Amino acid sequence: MKSTIIAFFLIFPLIAFAGNKPVHSPDNSWSKEELEMANTAKNTPYLSQEEKNIIFYMNLARMDGTRFFNTYLQDFIADYNQRMQQYSNYNELKIAKNDRYYKSLEADLKKVKNLGLFYPDETLTYVSLQHAKDMNSHNLAGHNSYDGRTMKDRITKYYPNRSMAENLAFGFSNGLANVCVLLIDKGVPDLGHRKNILNSTYGLNIVGISIRQHPSYKYAAVIDFVGIPNLKI
Repeated sequence: MKSTIIAFFLIFPLIAFAGNKPVHSPDNSWSKEELEMANTAKNTPYLSQEEKNIIFYMNLARMDGTRFFNTYLQDFIADYNQRMQQYSNYNELKIAKNDRYYKSLEADLKKVKNLGLFYPDETLTYVSLQHAKDMNSHNLAGHNSYDGRTMKDRITKYYPNRSMAENLAFGFSNGLANVCVLLIDKGVPDLGHRKNILNSTYGLNIVGISIRQHPSYKYAAVIDFVGIPNLKI
């Protein structure tokens, strides 16, 4: 099986994003069963709560894109824009509803319904963690390791001949914030992060997650994806 490489990174302003559960509209609420279904990393001991939340929110977006757009995404944007008001370039930083990235995300999420779920993988999380540590140690902000290895090199060592992808985001320790900025993909013309999260073509179904400190951007999140045919959970 030919490996498919889709790798991107995203940098947002450094802000402290609240870790509280979003209070989404009761008119667009999620059932207890749906929330439980999306929480595939719930009992994963090697992930922090915010790392588990990245998988949780990516799964909700894949389960029902429109509902995710109307609930959790709106909560994130409201909180983010409020916090951005402290900066002099607020008009540049804010996420406006007439922004083309916002509008294109709304259109893309309307097409998403009942995509396969992502499941945590310990080996892939080890790969993500090593790259997060490497970026922290050497102040890197890209997909290549300090020693020159590429994302493909790192993942193929453990998962040869598989479809794979990698998202990097900088500036957030919060799971919901990382997922939302990657979906919005503001400033990324080809919308690579969004395509990775909402992908339905390459069979991506296991993920490795690591959120670690970063010397320049405070936090870095590494999300690695691999497609395992006939995955048994």
